[in-house]
Amino acid sequence: MELEKFDRQLRLMVLLAQNKQHTVEDISRLLGMNRRSIYRYIEAFRQMGFIVIKEGTKYRIDHNSPFFRQITEYTHFSEDEAMTINQVLNSVYDTSPQIRRLREKLASLYDFKVLARHGVDTLIAHNLSTLYKACTLERVAILRDYTSPNSGAVRDRIVEPYLFLSENSEVRCYEPESGMNKTFKISRAKRVDLLDLLWSHKDKHKPLHYDLFHFSGERRFRVRLLMGYLAMSLLLEEHPEAEKQIHLHNDGRWMLDTQVCSFKGIGRFVLGLFDDIEVVDSPEFSAWINTRIKDLTQKYGN
Repeated sequence: MELEKFDRQLRLMVLLAQNKQHTVEDISRLLGMNRRSIYRYIEAFRQMGFIVIKEGTKYRIDHNSPFFRQITEYTHFSEDEAMTINQVLNSVYDTSPQIRRLREKLASLYDFKVLARHGVDTLIAHNLSTLYKACTLERVAILRDYTSPNSGAVRDRIVEPYLFLSENSEVRCYEPESGMNKTFKISRAKRVDLLDLLWSHKDKHKPLHYDLFHFSGERRFRVRLLMGYLAMSLLLEEHPEAEKQIHLHNDGRWMLDTQVCSFKGIGRFVLGLFDDIEVVDSPEFSAWINTRIKDLTQKYGN
């Protein structure tokens, strides 16, 4: 009985120690506890010296609680160290599971307000902090007086922010008005404010993928190329990360088997070295290449 009680307390502590706030209803659903026990355990945490923060109806345990500081003395990072690690991770062009887990772990351990303070002006820092909070709390935000780079129009944009890009200079959001996921430049908003609304379109938040040729998109297409030595060498010179996606084929050429977000980047590569590359088992890309060849023929003649 005591072990079961201790197990419930530990699971509650772990949940509240994450960089995310939870209502009592959330906790009850996630841990299968009744409300009375939850309130009792939270009060017990306070009496034991934990800093329990309540914002509205949501609770979390501050990482600066003395007990946490003691057990993490040699693994805990200072705010400056956390900001440095965050900057390094965001400067790495890598979408591998390992890098994603590091970013997620840092986000779960440190207040996003801390990570937002990285030497930019006060307004940008405020906007970053607010957007990080929107991501963490799954809240809707409003980008006030946002300047569109295409039309030049200035207006408010109501969005559900869920992913930071380009070293935190851009944010990926779902925009209910257009029904689309879009990338917004944070500096184009005069101010970012949180709305008292939770996300209602989480199922439409799509991950943004990157390919070898630095194109991004929500969809990916498989492309396979058989390359001669010249094409293979040039590809590795420009994109060393392609090495893991290349293997020696049984006919002496090299096979590139990759996923791309756009045919434009890989298309330029293939068209530039067409006599040293063969497209195989990639019907969509082959159709795109044929269309481009026809367009080029019409534009420049035979």
